[in-house]
Amino acid sequence: MPIDPQNALLSIQASLAQLSTLIVSYSFSAVGAIILLVVGYIVAGLAERSIFAGLGHIHGFDQTLRQFFSKIVRYAILVLVVIMVLGQFGVQTASIIAAIGAIGLAIGLALQGTLQNIAAGIMLLALRPFRIGESVEVGPIAGTIEEIGLFATKLRTADGIFILAPNSTLWNQPVRNFSRNGVRRGDITISIGSWNDIDRAQKTLVALAAAEKRIRREPAPIAFVASLGDTTVSLTLRYWTSASDHFSTNIDMTKRAKQAFDSEGISIPLPAPGAPSPEIRKQ
Repeated sequence: MPIDPQNALLSIQASLAQLSTLIVSYSFSAVGAIILLVVGYIVAGLAERSIFAGLGHIHGFDQTLRQFFSKIVRYAILVLVVIMVLGQFGVQTASIIAAIGAIGLAIGLALQGTLQNIAAGIMLLALRPFRIGESVEVGPIAGTIEEIGLFATKLRTADGIFILAPNSTLWNQPVRNFSRNGVRRGDITISIGSWNDIDRAQKTLVALAAAEKRIRREPAPIAFVASLGDTTVSLTLRYWTSASDHFSTNIDMTKRAKQAFDSEGISIPLPAPGAPSPEIRKQ
């Protein structure tokens, strides 16, 4: 059948009209999408900086938490902008939101342990059971805090070993913080022969503590009988010092207690045959 040139021309004109309509429509959609992206990116950046600066005005609010919450706000705005852009082109945003929710649920189940560490990290940074530089003991973990992150905490043990502890482990156990209160009690127990003058031995220990500048005057140091043996009497010197001086003071006072007893003629009993040698014990 021969093609009617007039009908063909009309079909071409109709197709061109539809194409121009689509081009104009999608051009406006594309321009609107570009504007949304630019404005959304700027707003996300401004919101991030505002949240970061605003949280900085809260006394004691951790730097890591400020970054964490400001980043969450930024990415939430960007995701919302992307959904709005897709809506400009006629995409059903409800299905996109449902898909994002399903993906988030799957990721959450796959990273359950990691999310627990993040939640524990937020609680540790917010409640501050320990801070950087403090000496702590949490279950079998003991050391000085070097860094508190969202996933794990870095510690250094007394013998220089590096420990990376998951935050969920630290959060789920009682924390013993040796530095938080600023002061610590020191106990030195030494056994002497029961034939020695106990009162003189106690006065010697108290005088020794009174002469040490690192030992606090309040509460006043005391010396008391800790226990009695067949031929021995265990005396304990109890004093208070700053947390930073606790270890060095304990070492020095143990040595000086032995030297003071030697100079005063206060003897430490000899061990029975086959028994272990007596020693000064630190508590």
